[in-house]
Amino acid sequence: MSLSRRLFVTSVSAFVATGLPSASALGAPLPAEPRYRIPVSPDDTADDLVRKASQVRPTARQIAWQSLERTAFLHFGVNTFTGLEWGTGDEDPDVFQPAGLDTDQWARALRDGGFRLAILTVKHHDGFVLYPSRYTNHSVASSSWRDGQGDVLRSFADSMRRYGLKVGVYISPADENQYLHGVYANGSARAARTIPTLVEGDDRTPQQSYSLEATDYGAHMLNQLYEVLTEYGPVDEVWFDGAQGHIPPDKVESYDWDSWYTLVRALAPDAAIAVTGPDLRWVGNESGIAREDEWSVIPVKENQYGRTDWALSYDTPDEGSRDALVKAQPATDYLQWWPAECDVSIRDGWFYHADQQPKSVDYLTEIFFGSVGRNAVLLLNVPPDTDGLLHSTDVVRLREFRERIERELPEDLARGARTTTAPGRVTVDLGSEREVDRIRLAEDIGYGQQVESFVVEAQLDGAWTEVAGAGTIGASRILLLSAPVSARRWRLRVTGARSAVRIKEFELYRSRV
Repeated sequence: MSLSRRLFVTSVSAFVATGLPSASALGAPLPAEPRYRIPVSPDDTADDLVRKASQVRPTARQIAWQSLERTAFLHFGVNTFTGLEWGTGDEDPDVFQPAGLDTDQWARALRDGGFRLAILTVKHHDGFVLYPSRYTNHSVASSSWRDGQGDVLRSFADSMRRYGLKVGVYISPADENQYLHGVYANGSARAARTIPTLVEGDDRTPQQSYSLEATDYGAHMLNQLYEVLTEYGPVDEVWFDGAQGHIPPDKVESYDWDSWYTLVRALAPDAAIAVTGPDLRWVGNESGIAREDEWSVIPVKENQYGRTDWALSYDTPDEGSRDALVKAQPATDYLQWWPAECDVSIRDGWFYHADQQPKSVDYLTEIFFGSVGRNAVLLLNVPPDTDGLLHSTDVVRLREFRERIERELPEDLARGARTTTAPGRVTVDLGSEREVDRIRLAEDIGYGQQVESFVVEAQLDGAWTEVAGAGTIGASRILLLSAPVSARRWRLRVTGARSAVRIKEFELYRSRV
């Protein structure tokens, strides 16, 4: 690909133009309705697919989510007290007894660990709900904890906001308690349901109700979503998975994804819907590590009432390259901005188990560079214990993790340095020789993800010498040099791209590890 095209610079960012957009387009604001998905035709050529991929743009909620970088998961519920990872749905609610619950402690620990959003398991597969829902007795209201007046979700949401963290909720589509009660996977037909569905003694006067297609269980989920999204303040991420639970294989619930998405959009328009959702996807493993080249624009198809799904397998090693676009074409409905979330637990299990220990700082640091450093967002699970606290060992580890990342990336040596540009290049003059062993790059993803290959060079003995290189950049790419390189002048050179590339960050660091 030829890179002999104009290069644009602003006072805050260096823009490397490797396509041929018009001058007016370059100066124009982003469209109000970004094209976050573009249809694919069976007649599209390989060049057509690349062109369409280059035109896909993230929504404002996707850009906001990507900027969080580090988010937290809090798996908490009856499993915390039974020792199970997947509950059975027939637990005695009275087993739930977090006598020392302190969600402020959770929030402080997460804030001090560098996290910016936390997701609570409001309901896991067992169906036990951490707030007093009108639609199930399998909840905190049926426990003697706090005389049946406890509300973990209320406490969680208030604490997170108090300490400056955004609020996310996980509401499991699977519900083994509702299966035992004949609601989940009962084979009922979809029909128009009024949401919220008022129940006996219900004193609500909804400002607006919704008529949505759903099964019996789909309506149950819609009513719980309505409660969570209208009674607990703003929510910034709604997390679904696709699990079915431990039910007979012939008893499968077809989830009402279209109606669930519609209600979330209506009640929480700024919330990213993950990871079985249209806004962000599961990276495909639970190790916290993204692909070496992680694309945010990938081929997708729609399944089961509007569910956003992979056109290729969820665990394929290549989701978005030119070859992947062509390979996936027969199964592709859209090319979509569907960035990766990397979930992993600080301990071996997702729920707290006293005999497990947190991962080492070295291991967590590898995960950071393998997720945030590869165009993904890290979702680290930190499970509260049976007292309702984050274990002191985990709290210390979170702080150590943040401090380690601060030492890995202590000061951007390129901040304020003289930057020059040429076609397909950004050059930074540090003013004097400085040692560098960490390089951080970012595209301005408001204009898509375009870089397919690049090199970083240092001027050594008067000659430009390649010191690092890779494929994709996206929202964040961090390169670790095997040994420090001392140079005054540094250069990023894009060697392959789909369209106009705009580089937002070219940062140079000398780690203090």
